[in-house]
Amino acid sequence: MIKGYRDFIVRGNVIDLAVGVIMGAAFKTVVDNLVAGLLEPFIAVLFGQPDVSHVGQFSINHVKFGLGLILTAIINFLLVAAAVYFFIVTPINKLRPVIDDEQKPASDKELLTEIRDLLKNQQS
Repeated sequence: MIKGYRDFIVRGNVIDLAVGVIMGAAFKTVVDNLVAGLLEPFIAVLFGQPDVSHVGQFSINHVKFGLGLILTAIINFLLVAAAVYFFIVTPINKLRPVIDDEQKPASDKELLTEIRDLLKNQQS
């Protein structure tokens, strides 16, 4: 039973998942600050205020409803999605071909040609 637990803990995908969660938490801070420091002020400039949580409030039988809270959540979601897409996904997609070319292993033909050339140089 202990051996099974140890095998579970050191299995690669569990460690990868833990690293992903930790990196996600650190990354959340970057995205939150990007939204709060850049995108929300931009919205405030365009619409006069970044917080629309008080828009559309009404009450029925002394129970308050806030449509602005839903609108704020939707706007925040769209801002976070925009920050992730435009500042992270797009630049990484532009760099991906460069990175993939650097990590692409040589073909068999290229390796054989390189070996042939090295052998020629040693015989000379």
